[in-house]
Amino acid sequence: MFDDIRPFRDDEASAVIQKLINEPALQESIASYFSPRLNSIFPALSHWLVRTYLKSKAAKLHSVKDFQQVVARYLHRLIQKSTDGFSFNGLSQLDMSKPTLFISNHRDIALDPALINLALHKNGYDTVEIAIGDNLLSKPWISDLMRINKSFIVKRSAQSKRAMLTASKNLSSYIHHTLSENHQNVWIAQREGRAKDGLDKTNAALISMLLLNKGKEKTIETYLNELNIVPVSISYEFDPCDKDKAIELATIEETGEYQKAEGEDMRSITQGLIGHKGRVHIEFGQSIVGDYKNSKSIAKEIDRQIISTYKLYDSNLSAKNKLANGDAVIPSLNERMQGLTESQQRWILTMYANPVTAKEQLKQLEQIEQIEP
Repeated sequence: MFDDIRPFRDDEASAVIQKLINEPALQESIASYFSPRLNSIFPALSHWLVRTYLKSKAAKLHSVKDFQQVVARYLHRLIQKSTDGFSFNGLSQLDMSKPTLFISNHRDIALDPALINLALHKNGYDTVEIAIGDNLLSKPWISDLMRINKSFIVKRSAQSKRAMLTASKNLSSYIHHTLSENHQNVWIAQREGRAKDGLDKTNAALISMLLLNKGKEKTIETYLNELNIVPVSISYEFDPCDKDKAIELATIEETGEYQKAEGEDMRSITQGLIGHKGRVHIEFGQSIVGDYKNSKSIAKEIDRQIISTYKLYDSNLSAKNKLANGDAVIPSLNERMQGLTESQQRWILTMYANPVTAKEQLKQLEQIEQIEP
């Protein structure tokens, strides 16, 4: 059941890990990152060294949890090197004895769910199963690597409306099954694709997908209680991919389209992981319960929680002041705009300023709602 989209199980872990160890493309990726000079001069030797090292580590890996323990150690070191501090709040207020569907804003392809996992791991809670689009799984080994790390596949490449509906129903059923039957936490982004412009907006179609498995006999309130949706706000002081995002947004603005280069998604994943992020904060919201009318009203509440708890940094406030008043930007933000065109610089400022704007708009809306009867 769900074999085409589910993560790998413990009884499959050893075979998958051995397959990954012998994957030349993975060896090349690791070698080019850790020893680029050796890999360029003696690629066969560098690949052999990587393979030998991985085999020595894999001897102790017999389950998905074993694999994730290794990932957690490397992730902790990575966060120490690439950030000026990682913090999280709100987790202690949640009832983690109940499986939870975390829905967060989406800024980084791999790091968003990884940071949520790290926060859960630090508190002794089970990690999440991660929703990942099949558009990112261009190679079989990449799919294997993601699925051994508790990722399940969101099929976005279906050609017909009927195929898309079938895939959506299957995904909806899988998520509910994972929460209610497997008692596993789940993460999914609030929208397809990263919010490259800094506007965190939940796609109501995502909520509609989640409700496809509800059944006519159940109320939305009852089904929401089963899903146990908790919004999560992830705030990065600096986005390691901000220049690339600005170039893409400016290109679309100027030409109407943007064509990704071969391997661009993988480069974005790598840059997001190792690039400097400044301070990073995660705020866990409150479980969404109550008698909501439809998908749009649920999406609105997710947005309210994510925007209201988003942590603003000087990078956000400086960008907003520059766009609104022409003030000089802070030096660190100015450095990130070096070498970009005027339109690309404007997009960098916009992506950092938009969380400030969103908070201002939310506050104004709440004030209006308080005045109206």
